Amino acid sequence: PENKATLTKILTYHVVAGKMDSKAIAAAIKAGKGKATLTTVSGGTLTASMKGNKLILTDEKGGKSMVTIKDVYQSNGVIHVIDTVVMPK
Repeated sequence: PENKATLTKILTYHVVAGKMDSKAIAAAIKAGKGKATLTTVSGGTLTASMKGNKLILTDEKGGKSMVTIKDVYQSNGVIHVIDTVVMPK
């Protein structure tokens, strides 16, 4: 498809290596005193934080996304469904 490199960058920006379930992300947020920086497969970063009991991801452009379904365990990792697309720089 046209703009394949851009599409690949956006898609891989939504992936963090490893199996980070919501407990692991919450522990990283606690250790980071309210924020955790997650490095994506594309090489970018997402910032995880909590708003009440909701997990929020902030992208490099300042856009925010809320996790709506957490901890969907798969053989190759853990999926967390978010309510909007996060975008790299």
